[in-house]
Amino acid sequence: MAALVLAAACQSTPPPSDEADLAVSESVEAEETEAMDEAAETMPEEAVAEVKTYPQENVAPGEDPYIWLEEVEGEEALDWVRTQNERTLEELQSGGMYDRYYRQALDVLQSDERIPYGTVRDGYVYNFWQDSNNVRGVWRRASLESYETSNPRWETLLDIDALAEAEGKNWVYKGANCFKSDAGARWYCMISLSDGGKDAVIQREFDIATKRFVDGGFVTPEAKQGFAWVDRNTALIATNWGEGTTTASGYPFIVKRWSRGTPLSSAVEVVRGDESDVGVWPSVIETDDGRRLQMAVEADTFFTSTYWWLPEGETSPVRMPIPQKSSPQGVYQGNLLITLKQHWSPRAGSAFFSGDVVAFDLETFLRTREVPPVSLVFHPENNQAVNGVAIAKGAALLSIDENVRGKVLQIEPADNGWSRTELSLPGTSGQAGIAFADRDSDTVFINYEDFLTPDSLLRYDVSTGEVRQIKSLPTKFDAEGLAVDQHFAVSSDGTAIPYFIVYKEGIELDGTTPTLLYGYGGFEVSMNPSYSGVRGRLWLEEGGAYVLANIRGGGEFGPAWHQAGLKTDRQIIYDDFIAVAQDVIGRGVTSTEHLGIMGGSNGGLLMGVMLTQRPDLWDAVVIQVPLLDMLRYHLLLAGASWVDEYGSPDVPRERAFLETISPYQNFDPNADYPAPFFVTSTKDDRVHPGHARKMARKFEVAGKPFYYYENIDGGHSAAANQQEAARRNALEHVYLHRKLFGEGE
Repeated sequence: MAALVLAAACQSTPPPSDEADLAVSESVEAEETEAMDEAAETMPEEAVAEVKTYPQENVAPGEDPYIWLEEVEGEEALDWVRTQNERTLEELQSGGMYDRYYRQALDVLQSDERIPYGTVRDGYVYNFWQDSNNVRGVWRRASLESYETSNPRWETLLDIDALAEAEGKNWVYKGANCFKSDAGARWYCMISLSDGGKDAVIQREFDIATKRFVDGGFVTPEAKQGFAWVDRNTALIATNWGEGTTTASGYPFIVKRWSRGTPLSSAVEVVRGDESDVGVWPSVIETDDGRRLQMAVEADTFFTSTYWWLPEGETSPVRMPIPQKSSPQGVYQGNLLITLKQHWSPRAGSAFFSGDVVAFDLETFLRTREVPPVSLVFHPENNQAVNGVAIAKGAALLSIDENVRGKVLQIEPADNGWSRTELSLPGTSGQAGIAFADRDSDTVFINYEDFLTPDSLLRYDVSTGEVRQIKSLPTKFDAEGLAVDQHFAVSSDGTAIPYFIVYKEGIELDGTTPTLLYGYGGFEVSMNPSYSGVRGRLWLEEGGAYVLANIRGGGEFGPAWHQAGLKTDRQIIYDDFIAVAQDVIGRGVTSTEHLGIMGGSNGGLLMGVMLTQRPDLWDAVVIQVPLLDMLRYHLLLAGASWVDEYGSPDVPRERAFLETISPYQNFDPNADYPAPFFVTSTKDDRVHPGHARKMARKFEVAGKPFYYYENIDGGHSAAANQQEAARRNALEHVYLHRKLFGEGE
């Protein structure tokens, strides 16, 4: 079973909101008005713009004057967005640097010299591909034998550009959920399509054999939804069933069983959660003998879930004996494998710890409906973290990090526990992950990369035990003379915080190296070494250094590393990031005037906090698709699903803490901020673009320099296609270069 992924932060609406008590203090409003003319006199000429007034900003003291910018498609809000876009593009696209950076980024992003990652079904590799000729992309396949050659013979199954043109839609491909019919071994897939990149999708049934959508097949209306095949003619579906059927986070909480040939409205309810849940999703567990156990996953919170088994012919769901802070990973040799994110004592005398991988006999549970004996599969050491488990035909694989470097292990049940065998990979200092594994195939794809080594795709053949490289990328930038070090900074509580630095060997440690520091720090998402041709060309080749901070909130050292920064403990995450910056400066690598920072989504919140808490530490701040108004975030789009990460503004103690960190509320119109660059997307239905809009508006009203670019399409990635991704990267790096290199183009 593929475990439920709720989307790392800010992956993916709100209950009726109480507009009161949400905001900007009367004194701050007065200061903003006073500071406007004075600050405008000292702004860099190119950043000064006439500040238009809006009558809707004349609000009562204590209310938010910029709440009108939360109207995503509002005429005046979009007029403001277009004005900011025009001003920013005029500034950053002037001169020759932008065109050069755009061409370089697009060359990398649209290059045919990319690894076409895919999934294996019956001897074919299925892949989704975008390039200059296929802007929206094509879904295609090649035989496994052909795939391993340097020039695979691809067969197009679905052309998204042609589909979008024919239907007059800005379709963005969001994936295929496929099922193999017993009759004729034929594959049918539910294709997910998003209008402009939103998380909300429609799904249509597609017949691979005919390369056509199925006439009269399963089709779903647009919604944030989940779909699981039960058999060829039956599915489990969770969607928006009408008013009152979605959670405060905008996700479904009712799962129904849907039969082919019947309208969706006639589907039969099988599980109902609560509006207070994050959401409820359908799923299936496949057993070793091919049975498909119908399941539902009730995400009570972002980090806790209840797992339900839906026995055939029974009307009541059966709760699975799985701890709430845990994830089932699939069945191997009759054992249901589970990763734990909490301590668990399933029986007297047995105890397992957060971060462990455990297993129990599934058939015993199905027969007795009681928790069976549980065995330990893997216990990580202090410097290790489990990334996940993958089940292939004849093998179970475990992906782990060790000191933020990846390893892949094969695990097998043995007489006295589980054995582990490490697979041989081409490097030991980078990121190693399982790119594909499926219980119907004995082919496993493994990816390896590090900061200076392009991606390699390895094929692990379970039947022979052979690991061999089948594809690798050519270098996308000149890494000659570059080095990578790992250092540790000491945070405010004495904890050692690791970070990587990529730099030119022999640099003068005189504080003059332009340095970009990247961080995330949330939702147990690890920041691992990775190869980026765009970063290499637009930053490292230009002489910049790159720093990746492994701060708390992430998953680099397991659940405890994440949980150390939850809710009212979150300031430690920001202290970690500050400690890394100070350590890099202390080593003489860079200095404030040459140090820039970047982060997106939850990392965008990190950037906002760094901007308002320590504006003295950096001279450039790129704030991508951010959360910034932490007193209203839970009322905007998917925000309510993240209260277990950030705390709730409706809980007095948690609100009091959020008031201390929220960038929007802590903006000071008299402070000396570096001019930030806000990047967001109108079509982002996960993190509301109002966060970036409102914060930028504060800068504007206060007369402070800032840059702002909002992609009208693009979803949470802020880029609906590779051209837009290249544009965003080029704009960001022109900004960084001008701010940190201190020289002309």
